Amino acid sequence: MRSRAAMALAVVVVLVLGSYVLYTQRVVSRLRVEAAREGRMYARVYRALSDTAADGASQTAALLDLANHIRESGVPVVITDARGVPTQSANTPFDGTTDADTIARLAEFARQLDLENEPLLLPQIGTLHFGHTPLVKELRVVPLLQSAFLALLLGAAVYGFRTRARADRERVWAGMARESAHQLGTPLSSLSGWIELLRERESDALTAHALTHMEGDLERLERVAHRFERIGRPARREPVDVATIAERVANYFRARVPSLAHSVHIDTKLEPGATIAGDAVLIEWGLESLLKNAIDALAGRGGRVQVTVERTPEAVRVVVADDGPGVPRELRKRIFDAGFTTKQGGWGLGLALTRRIVTESHGGAIALVPTDRGATFQITFPA
Repeated sequence: MRSRAAMALAVVVVLVLGSYVLYTQRVVSRLRVEAAREGRMYARVYRALSDTAADGASQTAALLDLANHIRESGVPVVITDARGVPTQSANTPFDGTTDADTIARLAEFARQLDLENEPLLLPQIGTLHFGHTPLVKELRVVPLLQSAFLALLLGAAVYGFRTRARADRERVWAGMARESAHQLGTPLSSLSGWIELLRERESDALTAHALTHMEGDLERLERVAHRFERIGRPARREPVDVATIAERVANYFRARVPSLAHSVHIDTKLEPGATIAGDAVLIEWGLESLLKNAIDALAGRGGRVQVTVERTPEAVRVVVADDGPGVPRELRKRIFDAGFTTKQGGWGLGLALTRRIVTESHGGAIALVPTDRGATFQITFPA
């Protein structure tokens, strides 16, 4: 996901840079045309001023040519009489029409031009209202484009640095996790051997009962070690029965939750056939994190946890609900952030890890569903 985001950002930067280059080239081309037009205007006026003909025909032709050049430059011009009624116009949206409504709108347009440039009084003619050329208006956009482009580059740089730092941290954590799993392998093998020896010499029911639980804990430790080995590796895509995994997780915690004072009850409502394509190890890890959070919320008060797995035509839905104190409204937006926790001595990784397993590894969604009491987390896996 991060690689796709970085690629998309790079494409945006290239497109913006390319558009900016094309725009500046277009502006340069327009400036060249303006310079050439002004040069021709100067030459025409200079020739007319140098002409000593008595009839003044050259001066009149120069003035007409000058007016044509003004029209070609795109400068909007409106001439109004002494009463403020437009009599002539050029380069406006209303040229060529003389009805009363158009004249009224042209008068309003002249007032808008006065905001761009101060009008000029023409004796015996009226008032000249004029605005900026299209090029000037376009050049006003250049600082905004430059600011936006610089902001985009700065954002891209910050994002790149943060992404690289996050990737470096994740590589370190993934390496430490896999090394921990490797180091756990030897004592786990040794413990398995000791349990087998005790099985051969068990003499009473208590020892047999203890060995059964020890084997269960050893199996769990082996699964945990196996999970650490999966950190930083691509998720598998195998048929997974989510209901079976949920039942196994619920049974594990049932044997370890308080059953006397402040007892905690774990109920399940599992629909068979809730199979998806996913990674069983990671899904079990995520469900354990949710169930453990629910049990921790009931510590010291007791209560009930409900685990529901149901299948719809489009998805498999898992709901873990408890009747504890719930999550304060002001903290609901932060509970999935890595490192955020309300528990003393907590790491704040359980819900963040679960969200990553659900969203990034399986393309699903996880949410804290609003309820009147307790906390209800809903996971949706695409079928």
